[in-house]
Amino acid sequence: MSRSRETCSHEALLLEPSAYAKEVGYSWPSSDRRLAATTKSGRNPLIRKGQKVEDVEKLSEAIANNLSGTFPGPLILPGDELALDPKDPPQSFRSWLNEGLRKNRKLNRKCKTLYVAIAPEITSSVSFMKAGLQPSVRKGSRVTATKSLDPPSPEDIIKYTGAFYHGLLVEAFPGSFQFVPWDESKKSRKSDSDTGYVGLLAGKNSTRIRYRPSPDGVFKYQLNLNDLIDAAIEMLTGDAYSLLLLVNHDMYEDEDDVFCCGRAYGADRVAVVSTARYHPALDDHANIDFAHMWPTSHCKSYVDQLCGEEGLRQDTEMATRVANTSGPLRAAVEAIRGFENSALEDPRGLWFSRITRTVVHELGHCLGFAHCVYYACAMQSSSCMAEDLRQPPYLCPVCLGKVSHAIACELEGRDEAGKYEYVKDRYRSIADFCDSWKHVGLFAGYGAWLRARLEQLDIT
Repeated sequence: MSRSRETCSHEALLLEPSAYAKEVGYSWPSSDRRLAATTKSGRNPLIRKGQKVEDVEKLSEAIANNLSGTFPGPLILPGDELALDPKDPPQSFRSWLNEGLRKNRKLNRKCKTLYVAIAPEITSSVSFMKAGLQPSVRKGSRVTATKSLDPPSPEDIIKYTGAFYHGLLVEAFPGSFQFVPWDESKKSRKSDSDTGYVGLLAGKNSTRIRYRPSPDGVFKYQLNLNDLIDAAIEMLTGDAYSLLLLVNHDMYEDEDDVFCCGRAYGADRVAVVSTARYHPALDDHANIDFAHMWPTSHCKSYVDQLCGEEGLRQDTEMATRVANTSGPLRAAVEAIRGFENSALEDPRGLWFSRITRTVVHELGHCLGFAHCVYYACAMQSSSCMAEDLRQPPYLCPVCLGKVSHAIACELEGRDEAGKYEYVKDRYRSIADFCDSWKHVGLFAGYGAWLRARLEQLDIT
């Protein structure tokens, strides 16, 4: 069950990967390598000719410690993606900059629009699809339908994405989209348990979309992600840098999937995101600990508890390196203390706050960003809904360097000083958005994190 945030004081915040990370073989890049990952040269910017190695190491560690209260390491808890794949290779700023596919995906003035296509209309001829929009939840031995709740507004998603990718045009994709019958559907769907077919009509083009019952019974129908990606590729126009298709149905990628929330095909610059599994009514089903979503996911007591269930204890040295005073992460934790439990959150606002991270994450892949392994970051991969909600909404220094270079330098022609100013303008843009949504916990926390980060940048 979701627990009250008041049941835990979050006195100490863990700033490094958990004890479980070491157990599964994850090796956190050193402070030297994390600094080097932010540069064009791939070298630690602190290295100077004739400088002693130990002096560079000490200075690198000092800078890393100063940043840790802003950009902590990835948590890596049991079942997390990096726990399952601890050797996932890192993508530094240099490796992203020199990526071969970037030759065909650089932003330019003729091609700088991120389009968001709203969920297709369900026409009367396929009205059965409406039954797949609301989840059902199990309570004991009974399965009951959830109270009807409208999905997040596409307009709000577009506004947030525009703030997150400050400097790019983010617009609703023009035209209408409809689910319509597909000729094969009647003869192909022999029973409710078989795969069926509908068409996704965009303009004059109709793409066949497979659907099936949800394996876990949470939704009546799921749509095939690969078919939706094909439809998105067909929709991509010449002025679009990328296109993201929103769907309100549950999705699956292959026959072994239980569900899939989103996927990007970076080379084709298209992505598809489903709002379905982020529905707040599914928190218990997904084992969401409401008391320890970001930013309180870094609560040391919480991490220790999960590691303890695996028979692990934080080592003494790591246990001393925690934040219990100031910094953006602490500011975020303090900002959400008024949100005592899930019952006090606006459910539609809560749903919206959750989908935003996935939308900007998948669009990041369209910009060529790989999954991040350097820090807790919006570009981290996730293996489950619980991990997804533990991860932060911000970009780490490595991924922030990529997006600011792509927009400020490549698109707008700014120099390094201009790039630095872009970073602050971007933070202000997102903070202003968060201020207008401060009645929702995630945005209250993110807004506080941003304001505290801006104070840091103004001091340096």
